[in-house]
Amino acid sequence: MYKFIDLFAGIGGFRIGFANIGFKCVFSSEVNSHAREMYFHNFGELPAGDIQAINIKEIPHFDILLAGFPCQPFSIAGEKKGFNDIRGTLFFDIAKIVEYHRPKVIVLENVKHFKNHDNGKTLAIVLTTLNSLGYTTNWSLLNAINFGVPQNRERTIIIGFLDNIKFDFCRLTKLPSPKLKDILEDDNKQEFEYLKEEDYTLINNPKQQVSGLIFAGYRNKKIRVNGIRPNTKHLSRVHKQPNRIYSSEGTHPTLSSQESAGRYYILHDGKVRKLTIRECYRLMGFPDNFKLVGSKGKLYNRVGNSIVVPMVEEIAKQVKEQFFNPDHRIQHHSSPQQMSLLDLGLLVEPSK
Repeated sequence: MYKFIDLFAGIGGFRIGFANIGFKCVFSSEVNSHAREMYFHNFGELPAGDIQAINIKEIPHFDILLAGFPCQPFSIAGEKKGFNDIRGTLFFDIAKIVEYHRPKVIVLENVKHFKNHDNGKTLAIVLTTLNSLGYTTNWSLLNAINFGVPQNRERTIIIGFLDNIKFDFCRLTKLPSPKLKDILEDDNKQEFEYLKEEDYTLINNPKQQVSGLIFAGYRNKKIRVNGIRPNTKHLSRVHKQPNRIYSSEGTHPTLSSQESAGRYYILHDGKVRKLTIRECYRLMGFPDNFKLVGSKGKLYNRVGNSIVVPMVEEIAKQVKEQFFNPDHRIQHHSSPQQMSLLDLGLLVEPSK
């Protein structure tokens, strides 16, 4: 059985997806105390804490490194072959683990705009660092709505293979997006938080957007109107997320890690209500037997900061097929020039 480690583990979305395909987790790390508590209740393991305090020599042998790492500021000063400023970032800690353990596969996840950060230079640093450590890399922007959940959630995925093999994102199986109403809880089993009719306004004949969203209305809250063209003040882009109302006949926008009050409002069966906490976890593909531990505010933060499980599962399926099945490997024409972190000027104390 091939083994993986789960870095910046959150509440275990990466872990569930890879475990469902038959891989085994042998180590996890997460700094947030509430996320660690939820991880323990669901997997029976308490993740190690701060990745910067881990003795990398004590990490058990593994084949796959998974990490939804934070996007800390990178700036390229041009010193030491252009890598000087990754030393103070958490990606540097991933790079040290990669160099020491030489996993066969690396799967990294970050926000949609990571690919554009610093005009694309940040992504270039990550890819070039992995290339220099001997990995053939590829990356893509994936959207949750293509993997069986009704949420428009785009994420940058980076995959690196050893042995001069390249991951092909085109082999991922895409699924039709269900409607938001397909994941809602049963009306007979749940007390919902409905808005009073005087507290919101519905718009006539709402149109479905390309993303699948149907902006159906808005809460009657004060909104920004300065600089708005006539008759456009109630377009969804003017309203921040807590004021928007979406139809359950469409999809849902990205759940936010900053939304601790769970102010996600939907129009369903002619009434407007909040999504329940369980519905939010369903939007991320977590099974209903996943244990929700702690205050609602923290639970909303955790789910908004997680990764979509069915998307991870499809990635895991293709990692297994494309790397660990010799008959389906794609051999890359040129091998990456392998270097060490010392060669790159990275194996020094992070700059303060």
